[in-house]
Amino acid sequence: MWMSLWLWIASSLCVVGSAPEIPIGAIFTPGTEEMQTAFKYALYVHNSNDSQARFKVDPVIDVVESNDPFKIARTLCLQMSRGIFTLVAPAAGPSYDTLASYSNTFQMPFLSPAFPETSSERPSTYGISLKPQYLEAILDVIKHYQWKHIIYLYDSENGLLKLQHIFHLTTDKYKLEVRVVKRISSAKDANEFLSYLENSDRQGLKYVILDCNATTAQDIIVNHVKHIHMGRRNYHYLLTSLIMDEYWNSQVLEFGAINVTGFRILQPNSVEFRNYLSAWKQLDSKRWPGAGTRYISADSALMYDTTKVILDAYSRLLKRKPDIFRNNFRRGEVYNNGTKGLDCRKMPVITWEHGEKIIKYLRKTDITGLTGNITFDDFGYRRNFSIDVVEMTINNEMVKVAHWSDKSGLLMNPPKYRRVPQNTGFENKTYTVTSILEEPYLMQKRSENGDGNEEFEGYCKDLADLIAENMKINYTMRLVNDSKYGGQDPRSTAGWNGMVGELIREEVDMAIAPLTITSARERVIDFTKPFMSLGISIMIKKPMKKKPGVFSFMNPLSKEIWMCIIFAYVGVSVVLFLVSRFSPHELRYEDTYVGPTVINDFSLYNSLWFSLGAFMQQGCDVCPRSISGRIVGSVWWFFTLIIISSYTANLAAFLTVERMVTPINSADDLAKQTEVEYGTLVDSSTQEFFKKSKIAVYARMWEFMNSRKHVFVSSYEEGIKRVRESKGKYAFLIESTKNDYTNERQPCDTMKVGRNLDAKGYGVATPLGSTLRDQINLVVLLLKEKGDLARLENKWWYDRSECRNGDSKLTVIRTYKRTRKGTIWDESKMAESGGNKERKDGPKRYIRELWKYRESSQNELTLSNVAGCFYILIGGLILAMVVALIEFCYKSRSEASRSKMSLYDAMKSKVRVSITGGPNGDTGRFYSPASHLITVDGLTDTMNPNTHTQV
Repeated sequence: MWMSLWLWIASSLCVVGSAPEIPIGAIFTPGTEEMQTAFKYALYVHNSNDSQARFKVDPVIDVVESNDPFKIARTLCLQMSRGIFTLVAPAAGPSYDTLASYSNTFQMPFLSPAFPETSSERPSTYGISLKPQYLEAILDVIKHYQWKHIIYLYDSENGLLKLQHIFHLTTDKYKLEVRVVKRISSAKDANEFLSYLENSDRQGLKYVILDCNATTAQDIIVNHVKHIHMGRRNYHYLLTSLIMDEYWNSQVLEFGAINVTGFRILQPNSVEFRNYLSAWKQLDSKRWPGAGTRYISADSALMYDTTKVILDAYSRLLKRKPDIFRNNFRRGEVYNNGTKGLDCRKMPVITWEHGEKIIKYLRKTDITGLTGNITFDDFGYRRNFSIDVVEMTINNEMVKVAHWSDKSGLLMNPPKYRRVPQNTGFENKTYTVTSILEEPYLMQKRSENGDGNEEFEGYCKDLADLIAENMKINYTMRLVNDSKYGGQDPRSTAGWNGMVGELIREEVDMAIAPLTITSARERVIDFTKPFMSLGISIMIKKPMKKKPGVFSFMNPLSKEIWMCIIFAYVGVSVVLFLVSRFSPHELRYEDTYVGPTVINDFSLYNSLWFSLGAFMQQGCDVCPRSISGRIVGSVWWFFTLIIISSYTANLAAFLTVERMVTPINSADDLAKQTEVEYGTLVDSSTQEFFKKSKIAVYARMWEFMNSRKHVFVSSYEEGIKRVRESKGKYAFLIESTKNDYTNERQPCDTMKVGRNLDAKGYGVATPLGSTLRDQINLVVLLLKEKGDLARLENKWWYDRSECRNGDSKLTVIRTYKRTRKGTIWDESKMAESGGNKERKDGPKRYIRELWKYRESSQNELTLSNVAGCFYILIGGLILAMVVALIEFCYKSRSEASRSKMSLYDAMKSKVRVSITGGPNGDTGRFYSPASHLITVDGLTDTMNPNTHTQV
């Protein structure tokens, strides 16, 4: 008996003298290894700290195979039979309801980082939730973005309950339409559903609210961005769970995820968080699964804070009542009201005797944890908390844009975007550059001696050399495997083919090629600033030079003016005839063989002759003597002076310039007609431009092209060949740089018309988030400022021109203007212009030489330019001869009628008189033997034949 008493006293002294090990139960499910580590590590730190010797913690941990309520209930009963004081479980959904019910029944304090949506229907009287209620924050963010409709995806019943609570918070002033509500089982299920929505509505804005765990959300967004048809900027994701931790910066940002907004409960700037993260990084991941990383998830932080709340509550409880648990520890067992543990099957139910006291101390917690201030209300919900609203943009780290608290609501902060840190140390390394063969950007040298980079030449090759020289790196250039620039291809593993696909797969380090910067490509790869600006232009076959017509000398004046001149000529002649008839000053007296006669020189015939002579700048043997007649003559002379001067001024240009008449001069001309067909390169950025354009002209052009599929070509060479062989019936919509280069190559039968239809650029491409991008960007800007890019363009476009006739000097002038703007002057041209003189004298001499060439190369007149004048002269001579013959016949007939002779004798006499000048050689006089009448130009009179008196 004394021995038994001694043992009891010794045991009691040991219990009193040593710190009790309080059993804390924890139930986890698979996939929560990081949360288990956070729980164990917090207890390990507490038990290892000698300063907190008031109590130790004995963790009772069980891992249930699945989140099945029945299995969790059996595990809970097993732990309560072992005498746990408090329960920790990150359960959700039905499992949470089961634990809450057991907690209420047995008065077992229950702490969970889960979201307590169901607590309002089945409140957990002995429950504490570390995850705050922030449903109002979700609605406030939706209101801030002014969303009127949403797509709601969730993965558990809690997600549907959350949506119901959000609708309960809406008011009549703000109506929110939920277009789609769908429960998803995996990320693949969500992406397939979103792809279906995208196919039904490509252009609509889609606001997607995701309620799921962090892993599923990350997979959904990453798969969305990588999808060839869905990686577009018309999506905006809102993640309702508190999962936006720093882990997203490394896992999602590299895929270019944009328009992602979420909530963050972690406080990365607090001292508590930095100290814990520093210790977390140094843990051995083999001993502590999930630890040893640079990041800690929100769930792990909440579990750590849950454990910290338990330790703080027991510390305060034992400080005030040190012997509260004295009767509960007996011979290594835990007793409750005299019985070991809690028996779930025993009736009536025996509750945990200290449950009421423990839950009161838990609810009076007021500490600072990894998730900020931790205090609870009387129902076990967190209060006086705040969460951050963060968003991610392409190539920018996650940044805080607002914060929400249960007191002040949503308060916006001016975001301070931070670029993704770019590492340096790329010097003296060798990088792989991909490109594509296309003149003049990249061509293979004709000589067989080239090897490696020297195998190629062209604009892109020279640009690569300049970039490598400025960055002090080495590079190896190779051609893209599939000979494509890069388009969306469902068959490719990266979703893209060509150079873009190689960059996405990181098979190469950069692409230096005529690769157009587009929004679709910008989502999956990075581009530098454009090294060349361009736009869509129109290429047509160069029309043949129009030869001047026979009557091209009449072109300086329009047909209307010529008709008005004719009417003016007739009108002036008639007016002059009329005023001369009425004016007495135009009458004169003249003695004739019949006596004095009144004569008016301005008959209608002479008036016409006077007007014609004045118009032709020639004189006339009659002039008006009356004032009215001279007024008519003066205004007619002034009129003819102006008309002839204008005609002469325009005549030189019309006769010396052989003009080219182009049927198409702009996109409007193409859209307004159907005779000349036009098309683009299939599956190109040019085709996408017309397909998506909202401009009426371009929309009509797309309708025309889309209705005639044969107008599209599969390559630039095919399109250019079609332009050359179509005889002006096909126009090719091509990028302006390619258009300019083709126009400078043989056979020089194409030309560019109109202005560029849009503006875009070529850029050097790198994989998304590459460390080279920023440095290459600086080099490109430097080359542009120094004029090296302009020099390269002149070198490969215009200095190598094969079209040296006609427009060659115009090309040189254009080249000089570019070089002058780019502050460059070619030394070879300086040598031609000014030798070794100062640089400023070279351009002046060069321009003078150009003007000399221009003056010496003016087109000279040819017979075709003035053939009409000769035709008019010959026609006038023939007409004069015909009129003379008609007059001869008419006079002969009249003479035969008067002289009573035959027509033949009269014509014979006329011919003899015309040839000999008369019987005696006197021109215009002859005798009439029969009647002794002398006939002189049709006038007869009786004369003495012996005296030959002349009339």
